This record gives sequence, structure tokens and C-alpha cells, in this order.
Amino acid sequence: MLRLLCAFLLLPAAVAAQDQVTTYTLDNGMNVVVIEDHRAPVVTHMVWYRAGSADEPPGASGVAHFLEHLLFKATDDLASGEFSATVAANGGSDNAFTSYDYTAYFQRVAADRLELMMRMEADRMNDLRLTPEDIATERDVILEERNQRVEARPGALAREQMMASQYLNHRYGVPIIGWKHEMETLSLEDALSFYDLYYSPNNAILVVAGDVVPEEVLALAEDYYGPIPAEPQLPDRFRSEEPPQTAPRRLVFEDPRVAQPYLLRSYLAPERDAGDQTAAAALVYLADLIGGSPFTSELGKALQFDSDVAVYTGAGYDGISLDDTTFTISLAPSVGVTLEEGEAAMDAVIAQFLADGPDPEAMERIRNQQKAAQIYARDDVQGLARRYGQGLTSGLTVEDLQAWPEILQAVTAEDVMAAAQVVFDPRRSVTTYITPPAEGPTEELSQ
Repeated sequence: MLRLLCAFLLLPAAVAAQDQVTTYTLDNGMNVVVIEDHRAPVVTHMVWYRAGSADEPPGASGVAHFLEHLLFKATDDLASGEFSATVAANGGSDNAFTSYDYTAYFQRVAADRLELMMRMEADRMNDLRLTPEDIATERDVILEERNQRVEARPGALAREQMMASQYLNHRYGVPIIGWKHEMETLSLEDALSFYDLYYSPNNAILVVAGDVVPEEVLALAEDYYGPIPAEPQLPDRFRSEEPPQTAPRRLVFEDPRVAQPYLLRSYLAPERDAGDQTAAAALVYLADLIGGSPFTSELGKALQFDSDVAVYTGAGYDGISLDDTTFTISLAPSVGVTLEEGEAAMDAVIAQFLADGPDPEAMERIRNQQKAAQIYARDDVQGLARRYGQGLTSGLTVEDLQAWPEILQAVTAEDVMAAAQVVFDPRRSVTTYITPPAEGPTEELSQ
């Protein structure tokens, strides 16, 4: 097993980028991406819309996610619920998801069922039929989803407040699921307005991955998606720009359900940009160096092992984003250590890292881990489809996505330090304390 792993790590980085990808554009503007993988007779069929929660009109937060639910209702040719029932009856699975920058729908089925998936997906792209009863029923569903995922979790509520503080003007400061008071008023008109404008072929990317032939996929796409007319009023993806942040922001979020106080800090950070992904790749390394494994990261070694300051430390960065994203750090102090003391110790570790730079052995370890991860990722066809759809709806190109493994391998210590100097600017940060009220928790509840 060790020999096999070593053999993978010795493969050139370009191997991870050799996905068999073919692209087309239909006459109505719909992009088609085909990823060939003939190892199993299955296919993943995905339709991605360049419309997420950050594209919602003011006052209608949550409508993108609401519409995602409503797309499983009736169409001209399908009864409510028949879409998923048909997928299941054909031995497949399906689902959908919404993010800030996109909404996506997918099915995983036997390869010979691809035409059926296209026919049904094209039907709901153009012929959705909603009723007032659908709106009332599904609005209750998404409100209950918010209750379970957000209202019942102090950490989720705290993160909402932190994001709202990080983004004062940009729509990333509005939760994807929506603010509860606006979700309660979402109407049929809100849903249809978003659907009619954004669920159009010239705003969509079809990604088909698996045991397929590109020319055959194109022929099916032309048959089923090609006749759908483009939306002539589709707007440019305008986003209100975040004003420069010139001072640190701080929050204290108190909730009696918090059993273990902890702190979160987010910094504004650059995203992966088309043709310019070096800074983002360096931030991938920085997140691992600062707050990856507690056994190897700077925060873990210094605060969890060399001292007993923290019981948990971590860092995270995801560069797939249309606009500026965030780099986050978290810490849960040990018993007897205050949040203020934990924060001071965390800042001291960051300052030391900025003075010393990354350890060369740690850089090489991360480089090898990234090489292996990129190679193994090619075994997950659905994951590949998701990688391309997510990247393309977030402003990247196929060339950017295929270059990413090599860019990760080329990251230097100097790149990491340049990224760290930009990101670890207190004036671009929000620090949040999540804690029970001063008098203590009334009861302990799991988060």
C-alpha cells in the first residue's frame, strides 16, 4: 500500500489535470461540458444556473433556495413529485443545492437513462407550473429547514451575524437560506420572477460526466435544451461592491445553549480568479499550515500540545467564489482559559508565523497531500462534475480548473508569505465570541 501511494505521489502534477473534457455552446447560449469516464456504465447529469442567493432582489432573501424546492413540483408534462419518483424508478438518485453564486440540479443514473434525464430537466427549465398551494406548503418547509439548521444552532446564528458584519454592502452578508422575516413573505410572484429571468438556457451550464460520448451528449442537448429560447433580458451579474474595510469588527454572541465558549475570526480574502489563481493556491497552503491537523499546524502545535491553551484550533479557506471570500480561524479555549487569553495566544502564533515563515518540511508535506488529493479526486465522477459546474458558475474557465493542480504544486514559501501578509490584516477582520450569557448556561444542549 505504501509503495502504491508513493507511486501516485511521484506522478507528474499534470496527470491530475488530464480530465477528458469537451465543451460546446448551443445556439441559445447554453454551455455544455462533457467529462468522459468509461470505467462504469453510469452518468451524472447536472444543470447549473448562474444564479444564487447573492443574485436575489432586495427584500426577497431566500428566494433562490425556495425556487430550488419548487422545481420538484409540477410541470407541463410531470405531476408534482413525479420527477424524483421517475429517477428512483429508473434506479437513480437526484437532488439539488443552492449557494451564493449558483443553483444546481443533478441526477446519477445508468448511462442509458441520460436521455430521460435531459427530457425531464429541460421540461422544468421552461415549463414549471406552480400553484398558491405549492407556495404555502413549500414556504413552511423552508421555514422549518431554517428552524432546524439555523435557529436551533447557536453556532449557525453566530455565523450569520459574523457574515453580516463582514459584508456590509455585498449580498454575501445575507444568509443563503434567507432572513426568516423575509422568507415568511415569499410569494408566487417572487418565485416566478426569479424563475422567468434566471432559469434560462443562456444562464445555464449543462455538465454531463461518466460513460458517455461527447457527440452523443451534444445531440441530446440540442434536441432537448436547444429549442428553449434564450432570455433576452438576462442582466449582467452585477453585485454591489463592498466598501473598503478600515477597522477591525468585533461581536459577542450570547446564547444559553452554548456549552463550550469559542471564538471565530474571518478575514476578507481573494477568491480564485480566472487566469490568476496563485494567491488562492497559497491560501490553501496557509489554511493547512496555520490550522490544519492539530499535530502539524502552527496553532495546533503551539496551543494544544506545547501549551494547554486550547482544546480545538482550526483554519479554513474555500476560493471558489465569484467575489471576495473569507479566510477563517477558530479556537475553543481549555478550561480556565478565557476567550481573551485564547485570542491573545492565537494572535501571538500568527505574529510568529509572519516573522518566521512556513517550515520547508510542512510545505513539502502539503504539496504531496495536494498531489495525492487531486489524483484521487479523478475517481469520483460526480465530484468532477461538481468541480467543473461550481468553478464555471463562479467565474473560472475549464482551462483554470485544469491548471489548478499544477498551480497548487508550484506554490512557494514566498507565495504563502505574500498571501499571509495580505490576509492577516486586522482591519479586514471580524472576531466573534460565541459564549453563554455571563450568568452561565441554563442548560446544556448539544449543537
